[in-house]
Amino acid sequence: MSDATSDDAVASRVRQAAAEFTVINYDRRGRGLSGDTPPYQVEREIDDIAALINSAGGSAFVFGSSSGAVLALRAAASGLDITKLALYEPPFRVDGSGPLPPNDLDQEVARLIEAGHRSEAVKLFVTRAIGVPSARVMLMRLLPGVWSKLTPMAHTIPYDIAIMGDTQSGSPLQPDDWASAKAPRLVIDGGKSPVAQSDASHALVAVLENARRRTLAGQAHSAPVMAPKSLLRFWPSFLKPRTRPATRPRRHQAERSRRREVLAVDLWQQSDLGLGQVVQRRT
Repeated sequence: MSDATSDDAVASRVRQAAAEFTVINYDRRGRGLSGDTPPYQVEREIDDIAALINSAGGSAFVFGSSSGAVLALRAAASGLDITKLALYEPPFRVDGSGPLPPNDLDQEVARLIEAGHRSEAVKLFVTRAIGVPSARVMLMRLLPGVWSKLTPMAHTIPYDIAIMGDTQSGSPLQPDDWASAKAPRLVIDGGKSPVAQSDASHALVAVLENARRRTLAGQAHSAPVMAPKSLLRFWPSFLKPRTRPATRPRRHQAERSRRREVLAVDLWQQSDLGLGQVVQRRT
């Protein structure tokens, strides 16, 4: 269900790594072929994820990148039936180890979009809110098909700023905000990302139950777009249930084997502007 503005690279890798899953792409609210209803509310994005999970079978595995990871966390904390949660570099700012976004970032982005400066709005967001170095932004602008897919979705940048809320203020994360998200969590970050991002990943694992952290050596925040294959280093073992030798017959084993397990993956491109995906186990 994704359109030309969405990058299907990660979805293709998931299909290759886990052939028993079906991957369904979707455009987030206000992007691609998906509609939008103003005024924007984060709760409506969570409702969209809930509707997609329900239509696919009722329970899901969810993956989010950057502020999409924060949206995935909020969806899990809202009570959706999410069985596993994988997060790539949610851009929290939990200390003073890096620059903080300006308080008026949403207003400045809105001003640039209204003036027709979509490219500058994207640059402002990815450098000031996400923390992507300017040199890497220059590389992104030179690579074919990268920047051209981000600028058409610039008008939804305020949505991502709203999703982040006050989590980029430099204050410690509040455990109560995420306590109701009980699913097993895999927090991934890039070895080349700034110290502030590493600190954020460490802080998130510290406040979550049943969470573990993994680092992709040689990768930065743009890994889901520029190096999607690298994410598969940890995904197969996390996606697939562990198999144990059967020592004796178990009751209702046949019923469990017929039960359809549904996994939803909500993916966003670099700077969160992109697609979402659902992965469903074939039966």
